[in-house]
Amino acid sequence: MEFKDYYAVLGVEAGAGDAEIKQAFRRLARRYHPDVSKEKGAEDRFKAINEAYEVLRDKDKRAQYDAMRAGGYRAGEEFRAPPGFGGAGGFGGAGGLGGDPGNGAFSDFFEAFFGAKARQRGAAGAGARARAAPRGDQRYALAIPLEIAYAGGLQRIEVDGRAFEVKVPAGIRVGQVIRLAGKASGGGDLLLEIDYAPHPQFEVDGRNVLFVLPLAPWDAVLGHTAAVPTLGGPVELKIPKDSDAGMKLRLRGRGLPGTPPGDQIVEIEITAPRPETEAQRSLYRQMALAFGDNVGP
Repeated sequence: MEFKDYYAVLGVEAGAGDAEIKQAFRRLARRYHPDVSKEKGAEDRFKAINEAYEVLRDKDKRAQYDAMRAGGYRAGEEFRAPPGFGGAGGFGGAGGLGGDPGNGAFSDFFEAFFGAKARQRGAAGAGARARAAPRGDQRYALAIPLEIAYAGGLQRIEVDGRAFEVKVPAGIRVGQVIRLAGKASGGGDLLLEIDYAPHPQFEVDGRNVLFVLPLAPWDAVLGHTAAVPTLGGPVELKIPKDSDAGMKLRLRGRGLPGTPPGDQIVEIEITAPRPETEAQRSLYRQMALAFGDNVGP
């Protein structure tokens, strides 16, 4: 199998910090999300981006990957896992949750590196390896999509070759536990500890949902009405005149359900479109001159 350069996938240097890695993931995931992108191969690219982020966002996975990468492996080179390798860092214990193979499973390289059970946590409920629990119970980490955390629904998981559909209540919080009575391999209970899978558009702070809204400079200055995605569907948001980068607007009640429900916090990000014609470039020059800036030819 080929060695994967996860840093190259996200377009960051090996020494990139957590914030830079997260920013790169969000930018690329928005571009290649299958529901948005019409580019050829977007779905495969989206899966590769998620796989890279799954490794680089996790301190232990990243350290294990970096140690092997330091041995001289480069993208595309033949990779053979050393004897006994795979899950050596505790990622692939025998009781690990496996995702639905047809729904975003990770590559053979990922499974060889971290163990076949350390599949994508966000795609279909894959999680960390089982941990000891009282009375023969088994505890697993279950990372669910934010859409299911918001609306509730069924999440398919696979444990030791057995498939289950787990009913997830709307508004479930990180750290809460769902108990499946008698479903552990030894007759005990399965305890599923909830986490949220990374999302290409949203982050979560308590019950609040955070979203970055890119705006063209003229929309920020002149005011604008934008269709803002939320977990419950798009909502129109009025952008006031003279909005600045970093300004935060609040959509009340549009966060995760609860008592009270959370809000969605929308942060303004001003992005200048790349000029594609000389006429557009000329308008940028005129704008610069109007603001007293010296510009080249």
